[in-house]
Amino acid sequence: MSALTVDHMTASGHEWDGLVRIWKETDAPEGCKVEIIEGIVTVAPPPSRAHNKIASKVLRRMSEVIPEDWGIFPTLGTAVPSRDSIYIPDLAVGPEAALDDEGDDEYIPAGAAELIVEITSKSNAQTDRITKAAGYAKAGVPLYLLIDSWAPGGPTVTLYGEPKGDVYRVLQAGKFGDPIKLPEPFDCTLDTSVFPVG
Repeated sequence: MSALTVDHMTASGHEWDGLVRIWKETDAPEGCKVEIIEGIVTVAPPPSRAHNKIASKVLRRMSEVIPEDWGIFPTLGTAVPSRDSIYIPDLAVGPEAALDDEGDDEYIPAGAAELIVEITSKSNAQTDRITKAAGYAKAGVPLYLLIDSWAPGGPTVTLYGEPKGDVYRVLQAGKFGDPIKLPEPFDCTLDTSVFPVG
């Protein structure tokens, strides 16, 4: 992952606009993910095949249970200006109306999502575990699902919820193979035994 540091003071007004402009103008190879993480524009390589298989399994399961007027959005920019960040989650799930709101065409407020799914890559695991979890909690995203192929004790899945400030409560955690129950409005179980490792 490479990074471009941007001098900024706050996440409001001119500084935020300048940060977003740099993010939009960053020229990255096709398939790479460009994000702003706490004021730093980062470029990550395309995800692995295993990563994409996991995303596909989750997307397929979510599509069975979400309301007709909701969507599952891969790689949709989700902004957390209070943390100088625009994350590109693997999946953002929520009402399609969030895409219709006034504002920038390339991202939505992170809090407009009902569920965010991040699947770690070797290069970004710490960011997904700590920085993004705090950012999504701060934005008020109700549910954060972290699928961590690179956890130190082996691949894990953690469902976070009940955000307060920049902290989530762990609602459920398990290893690959354990079923993960998503609460309302999803009310479904993810079969993590089909997730490939790596």
